[in-house]
Amino acid sequence: MTMVTRRTLHVWCGALMLCGGIAAAVPAAAVTRPVSAILVDARDGSVLFAENAGIVRRPASLTKMMTLFLTFDALDAGTLHPGDPVRFSRYAAAMQPSKVGMRPGATMTVEQAIRAVAVISANDVAVALAERIGGTEDRFARMMTQKARALGLQDTSFTNATGLPGANLTTAQDIARLSMALLRDHPMRYAAFATRSFSWAGRRVQNHNHLLGSYPGADGIKTGYTAEAGFALAASAKRGNRRLIAVVIGERSVALRDRRVAKMLTEGFATPSRASARAEPPETLEEWLGRGK
Repeated sequence: MTMVTRRTLHVWCGALMLCGGIAAAVPAAAVTRPVSAILVDARDGSVLFAENAGIVRRPASLTKMMTLFLTFDALDAGTLHPGDPVRFSRYAAAMQPSKVGMRPGATMTVEQAIRAVAVISANDVAVALAERIGGTEDRFARMMTQKARALGLQDTSFTNATGLPGANLTTAQDIARLSMALLRDHPMRYAAFATRSFSWAGRRVQNHNHLLGSYPGADGIKTGYTAEAGFALAASAKRGNRRLIAVVIGERSVALRDRRVAKMLTEGFATPSRASARAEPPETLEEWLGRGK
């Protein structure tokens, strides 16, 4: 991809399937791309730090934040209910991992589907939800793009509901705005992203977001990985009355991604307010983290 500055059940199929076959590091071609990072205060959207945040790139499974946004919208509108069945077409069942491995014709409830998407990023479930709401994944993807425009995400568009290799586009800045919109429009349903594990067919699998339970106050939101996108994480944490949102796209490994996000959040919480920070945000994460030392 050329980056422009603007605008992934019979039984569980094993750990590799559930984790989407994530490698220890991204291929060399993806490593050459700069990491995109942004930290915002959810109270007013003020940007505490941004680096390459406007570079248009692939969102990987951060895509599913919008998939669930439209699912939450449908629940609020009453056109969908938590106990409604979600049927798996042959197309949905054939999605690549991460997946739960449902047979064509099998069903799960909407409530179960939301957990599977939020916790283990199940691609087969995301497509089944898309087909349940939009009729086809293509039509649902158009609905996703329309929602992005309505939310002011001018650099974001979708061609699928999963983030599997395709033509989905976004920026770290837009993902931060999407995170804020989820919190604003669906504050109660947002709790799905804080679910630390999901049980199905007698097995329990942990959320791919390693900050849950390990970083104080972390309660979401979504991880992502493809070879083209690199490792991504949209994270939110709350301490007292303050909530911060950190987004990283394009890191070289899970460990580096998690470490970068944790450092951003920690430094952000150590900054009382935007007014007490510098007039202009620092140019690099290293400069920002070293501020005041």
